[in-house]
Amino acid sequence: MSVTQETFRAALLDPAAPVPDGLTDAAGRPAGRRFDVYRNNVVASLAAALETGFPAVRALVGPDRFRALAIAHARAHPPRTPLMMHAGADLPAFLEAAGFGAALADVARLELAVRESYHAADTAPVDPAALGQITPERLENLRLGIAPALRLVPSAHAVVSRRQAALEGSAQGAQDRPETALVTRPGFDPVVTALAPSEGVFVAALARGAPLGTAVARAAAHDPAFTPAAALSALLAGGAITSLETEPAP
Repeated sequence: MSVTQETFRAALLDPAAPVPDGLTDAAGRPAGRRFDVYRNNVVASLAAALETGFPAVRALVGPDRFRALAIAHARAHPPRTPLMMHAGADLPAFLEAAGFGAALADVARLELAVRESYHAADTAPVDPAALGQITPERLENLRLGIAPALRLVPSAHAVVSRRQAALEGSAQGAQDRPETALVTRPGFDPVVTALAPSEGVFVAALARGAPLGTAVARAAAHDPAFTPAAALSALLAGGAITSLETEPAP
């Protein structure tokens, strides 16, 4: 009797499931204990990948609690791809469903975004001085090419401050407030910058291809006091602007 992939997979991830009928070792004996050892090793490896990929979440919930959570997640959401860079893609939703709250789920989303940024394609940034050479009448219709490594994680909580405090092993000193995490990769490693929500709206509009004037208007609709200088400086410092495309003013 042969063992189907579905049966093997289900038994592999369920510690209470019996060893599939027909599963034998190299000598033709029932797999039994060998399968149990393999099952434990697979789940432990998946849990270890989450511990590596989500250090801030692990620090916030505690190592022992995170280990139990990671094992439960590995069994409920087995990987859909052999690429470990995608491990834990379902963790933010899993945390919210388990009652951990949106603040912790957003930290998990930020850690996923950092990993995605690290693996994104390389691109050459523009010379920051080039932006200053655009004439005022052309700024309104300026479109910015955005690097593939850029990620945005908007949050109703201080997601950047919370993650940084967790990684440093310190208490979060800042008052909880809405933050949008900007992830850029100016070199080999991603950099996380805290933006105000309106600045996040501005960058998101640019990333979707909106001209500069439109992006400013959308951000100003969110916060009338918005100015683009700080967000543009963060994009330039992060090497996130790859091209400047100007159009004649209408």
